[in-house]
Amino acid sequence: MSQAIPPNMTAITPHLTCRDAAEAIDFYKQAFGASESGRLDSPDGKLAHALLRIGGACLMLVDEYPEQGMLSPLSLKGSPVTIHLYVADVDATVAQAVAAGARVTMPVADMFWGDRYGRLVDPFGHHWSIATHQRDLSPEAIAAAMMSDSGCQQSGTT
Repeated sequence: MSQAIPPNMTAITPHLTCRDAAEAIDFYKQAFGASESGRLDSPDGKLAHALLRIGGACLMLVDEYPEQGMLSPLSLKGSPVTIHLYVADVDATVAQAVAAGARVTMPVADMFWGDRYGRLVDPFGHHWSIATHQRDLSPEAIAAAMMSDSGCQQSGTT
């Protein structure tokens, strides 16, 4: 009997719809050091499925298929989803992503919860938060630090 979750997969895997998914694969290789584990092209020349690995995690991609309701953030004019990526050097990774075509939406900075953290949007409309964990803090220390952060006192958010 086979396993419910295939080997080398996790229970949750982001599955991104991209306008020109083949180009997106090239971007993710350049920006985040992704490796391609598999690709299935459809008879119409579109990418029906691809499996990438970034830092040991899986990421699936597919081309847009509007007739099936599969639209990219570029067609939807935005995305409410952010993919979080932990890396060894957030500054270097963000610089590498920008060189590959990403746009910074929040510059990298030391954050009150113990991470060095920044955000960007890739050329395909997907949002990414990228971080390097710097120190472990208790929930109480994080809450106190959040309240002392001037931007959080008024808005209640980070």
